[in-house]
Amino acid sequence: MRLIPFLAATALAASAGAAVAADLPSTKEAPVVAPIVVSPWDFDVGATLTSDYLFRGITQSNHMPSVWGRAELRYNVNPTWQLYIGTSGESIKFSPNYFPVGSPAMELDGDAGIRGTFDKFAFDLGGIVYGYPSSPTGTFPVYSTLLGVYPIGFAPRNPTFFEGYIKPTYTVNDMVTLGLNFFGSPSYLNTGASDEYLSGTVKVTGWGNLSAFSLSGEFGHQWLGKVDPVYTGFNSAAYCYIACGGSGLAVGDLPDYNYWNVGVSYTWKFVTLDLRYYGTDLSKAEAYILTGIPSGGSVEFGYPATSNYADDRFVATLSFDLTSKDLK
Repeated sequence: MRLIPFLAATALAASAGAAVAADLPSTKEAPVVAPIVVSPWDFDVGATLTSDYLFRGITQSNHMPSVWGRAELRYNVNPTWQLYIGTSGESIKFSPNYFPVGSPAMELDGDAGIRGTFDKFAFDLGGIVYGYPSSPTGTFPVYSTLLGVYPIGFAPRNPTFFEGYIKPTYTVNDMVTLGLNFFGSPSYLNTGASDEYLSGTVKVTGWGNLSAFSLSGEFGHQWLGKVDPVYTGFNSAAYCYIACGGSGLAVGDLPDYNYWNVGVSYTWKFVTLDLRYYGTDLSKAEAYILTGIPSGGSVEFGYPATSNYADDRFVATLSFDLTSKDLK
């Protein structure tokens, strides 16, 4: 019978020892968890196919399709600030075949700036260079049995130019975003004419099953100044390229105008289809004063002082954008 007290005492001692051992500090160290490192670098690459390349309502592709490619390198300083530098190339055709003055085959752009995000408010501050490699300059003679020999030309110098910009936006809610755009240059298309552009934008994103759709629009005004005299006949050929006067404008003055667009887009993953209507309030005569590209005519019979390069247009655009997040 003494065996039972002995076993009970043994069990009690063992349990007490286990309790004391549990209270002692462990000699094993906790495993070290490697910190998650998020790279501050990011990128965006993309390509676009559009039925007409329009720049503020003015065709850059003779109302023909255009292909674009772009790339941007980004550095996220912190969640608020981002630095970026990018480049893009677009196929262009400034002049129609019936006006054989030549045209650069592509536009090559470079931009850089800084973006800031503060809750619902954000902005983009930077600059962009629009480059036109191998753009034809000067005039050359053409021969007509009716008009004799006369000069035609595209521009007296390369149209490469720079614009600075600021683009603030305000996100009202998950559906509505408002924006402003301001661009400015001391020499629009390297003509010597001052250039200021201001526009307002609104974008409404669908909800629920319609979240892939968005409706957006822009309304802006383009202010343009006076071109250098070399564009208006003060050159060796006495040829007036643009700003030749008319429609209430003095020789050398480029027309100011309103510009707008409205459209709907659908995004699937990183591919977007955009259907949009573009317009300006430029008349055909004012469009010719601005571009110097006639809407018809021929070398034999001459050219009218009108242009369809600012006509209202419906444009379809298919594009894709890919960032580093899309590869994860």
